[in-house]
Amino acid sequence: MGKRSRRAWVWFYRSLFLRDRPLTVKLLVYSAMLVVIPLLAVGLISYQKSSQVLREEANLSNEQIIEQVKLHIEYYIRDFEIDSIRMQNHPAMQQFLRMTSEQEVQSSGIREPMMQLLKDTAYSRADISRIMLVTENQAVLDTSMNKNVTPALELIKEPWFANVPANSDIMLIIRPPSERYELEGVPVLSIVKRLVSPNTLEPVATLIMEVNFKRIQEIAERVTIGRTGYLSILDSYGRYIYSPEYAKIGHLALWETLNDMLQQESGSYQAQTGDKPFYTFSRSAYLNWRLVTVIPEEELTRGTHYIRQTIWWTVAVTLVLAYLIGIGFASSIVRPVRALQYFMKRVKAGDFRARADIESKDEIGQLTNDFNKMVEKLQNLLDEITYSQLREKDLQLRQKETELKVLQSQVNPHFLMNALETVRGMALEHDMTDISVLVASLARLLRYNLNHAGATISVQQEVHICEMYLRIQQYRFEEKLSYEFRIPQWAEQQQIAKFALQPLVENCVIHGIETGDRPVHVVISAERAGEQQFRICIQDTGAGIPADKLRALQLDLLQKDMVTAVSQIGIVNVHRRIAYLFGDAYGLELESSAGAGTRVSIKLPLGVGMKEGA
Repeated sequence: MGKRSRRAWVWFYRSLFLRDRPLTVKLLVYSAMLVVIPLLAVGLISYQKSSQVLREEANLSNEQIIEQVKLHIEYYIRDFEIDSIRMQNHPAMQQFLRMTSEQEVQSSGIREPMMQLLKDTAYSRADISRIMLVTENQAVLDTSMNKNVTPALELIKEPWFANVPANSDIMLIIRPPSERYELEGVPVLSIVKRLVSPNTLEPVATLIMEVNFKRIQEIAERVTIGRTGYLSILDSYGRYIYSPEYAKIGHLALWETLNDMLQQESGSYQAQTGDKPFYTFSRSAYLNWRLVTVIPEEELTRGTHYIRQTIWWTVAVTLVLAYLIGIGFASSIVRPVRALQYFMKRVKAGDFRARADIESKDEIGQLTNDFNKMVEKLQNLLDEITYSQLREKDLQLRQKETELKVLQSQVNPHFLMNALETVRGMALEHDMTDISVLVASLARLLRYNLNHAGATISVQQEVHICEMYLRIQQYRFEEKLSYEFRIPQWAEQQQIAKFALQPLVENCVIHGIETGDRPVHVVISAERAGEQQFRICIQDTGAGIPADKLRALQLDLLQKDMVTAVSQIGIVNVHRRIAYLFGDAYGLELESSAGAGTRVSIKLPLGVGMKEGA
């Protein structure tokens, strides 16, 4: 490569990448290239793909609409089928179908009950305009006495009658408005069904229910297919069952791919002639109808035209904005950086109150915003360190105060127990056995509270504490209180929350004896409640709990938060501790009624300790 060619290449390279041009020129040229080239590429691709995407979206939307309409119509027709089955199973209908001749019908007097059955069914639904029953020997039962409607004997001469299934399946027939009978100004939807004899299982009659077509019309007209699209319904032969153009109902649809549509369950296609409408269709297996949505091509392509115009306008406007931004970018990029540098020097000197002004949302603006947040976090961190130091000193003081209170709380119970032992010794010296036993029980209760620091304890130990408590209360209430323990040997070593039974037994005494005037008997028992659970029951014969208070207490047991029922906080406290130690599946259950006593059941796990992590 010669020097001249090398110089030419270098000149081309430097000219292409604007190496010798000012920064403003570079920004203007590069911004234009970055805007125009991608937008043109996206525009071309979008314009080519938009039509396909719009068709797919239209097809998906129309399929969902068709499925909804299909379900509405199927449910609507099923109701009539249920009515026909109800009539078929009616005793009068069964008797009528067993008859083999017109003479037998006349002599049995069945015609009047049959007419009443048909009329009752027709009157039960406002959208049933007429019910007919035609036997094989052309005997007719007709709920309509109007002579301006098509007679039943003329209906069975129409071509469709021969295609009615003989297996009692329903057949739907749509008939266009009649020219002969003036009152039939709207299409008629007939639900036709063969009825078989219970004796021979052969078809002996045909049930025809004529339904008001306006209901089908209302369901179809509620559907909105774009701005100009519409819904049509075709039968299995391609004839219109519903069309926005009333005159087409009952006639064959003149679509170029109708035969292909009738052979498929669902799909979509676009016509290639005329207005080139876009069709989406789906077949109802129950009705054997096809629901078809039709959207003109003009409506589909309206979106692509809008996209094309939007792309060109976007390119033009963005290019102008790019030039304006490029001009201001070069002059504005240095000033925010210098301002940020100034505030950084202030922070370096220890002034954490300095904040830089955010003038834009670009990278420099984001950097300035991050700088302000960093300074704010530094200030907060210093405040937190100062607060933590103060709090640590306060906690140290509180800890010393707590230690003093703990030492004091340990001295008081030991002093009280020593005093009780002294009283017990004095009672024994004076042969006061009852006072000695009472004081000894009270001392054991206090010692039990001090010596057992664990959260759980055996049932045997907990029952022993309850027995001492009841013995103390029996000295107080004498014959008004009696108690009984029914604890099997297998239950004695099972685990229970510490002080779980004593508050419940105390409730029996307080609410049973102190608020009443009759003796109370307390029974504490244990029983199995399955392979993995057992129950401890505390039952008394006291006054019971009123219904409203019982419901409030049961609601408190179901709540996980702190309860507001202060008077029953002992019960709820026991329930919370058991649920915490053994799991939410365990706890207390209450049964009571006013004047009939109370039963409290504690559900516990069998053979295990407290739950993990407790």
